[in-house]
Amino acid sequence: MQGREDAAAERLRQDALQLQEAGAYAVVLEGIPAALARQISQSLAIPTIGIGAGVGCDGQVLVMQDLLGLDDRFKPRFVKRFAELAGVVRDAFATYGREVREGSFPGAEHSFSSNPSPAPASGSEPPTE
Repeated sequence: MQGREDAAAERLRQDALQLQEAGAYAVVLEGIPAALARQISQSLAIPTIGIGAGVGCDGQVLVMQDLLGLDDRFKPRFVKRFAELAGVVRDAFATYGREVREGSFPGAEHSFSSNPSPAPASGSEPPTE
C-alpha cells in the first residue's frame, strides 16, 4: 500500500499530474487508499485505471487469473474471484496428461486423414483459385 502518509500521498498526486503533463493517455493507480485514488482521478483530465484503489477511479482492471480463481493459493486483498476454476483447470490438465500417456488422445476424431486429389488429366490445366 502506497500513499498512506501525507508526504507520500502528495508525491503520488504530483507524479500523476506530471505524467499527464508529459502526455500520458491514462494512469494506473495500484494499491493506494481509495480516497487518494478518487482525489487523483478528479484532478486529472486523463482517465485513471484502478487495481486495489477503490471505486473512485475511471475504470478498473483485474488480472484474469485472479478474476477466474486460477490460483487458489494466492489472493491479494483487492481481488474478487468471480469463479473458482483452479480445481477445474488442474483436473483438466490431469485428464489430458493421462489420456496422452494412455494413447487415448488424440483419437481419430481429433486427427486429419489424407485425401489425395485426383491427378489432372494429361494436357489440362490445374484449377485456379
